[in-house]
Amino acid sequence: MSEPKGPFKLVTVNNAPERAKRLVGRVVEALKEKYTIIHAANAESPEAAGATIKEIHPDVVFAASMWSPEQSSRIFAEAREINPAVKTLAIPQGLQVERGPDAVVEWLLENVPLLIEGKRE
Repeated sequence: MSEPKGPFKLVTVNNAPERAKRLVGRVVEALKEKYTIIHAANAESPEAAGATIKEIHPDVVFAASMWSPEQSSRIFAEAREINPAVKTLAIPQGLQVERGPDAVVEWLLENVPLLIEGKRE
């Protein structure tokens, strides 16, 4: 059994910080054999994301499903200015509202390994 990859510092951008923490906690727990992911902080809006990203210098940034593709793009552009190597993931807009938290966790479990392994743009 090899050591998990990481640690990867994660910043989420979600206007429901407790929900973000809960959902990311489920993902971190499910992937802990393969990856060490530390949920370092949550920014509650796209406008607040830049300062949080500057402070934390994360390896990974997730934009929640409440943000539009344009908002997610702005968050990620700002993140890349701070850390050009940052990995970014936009949860599909509306996923949480339409299909609930389990669907978000399921989507993240499929996509986070691809992101970390560099198999997802």
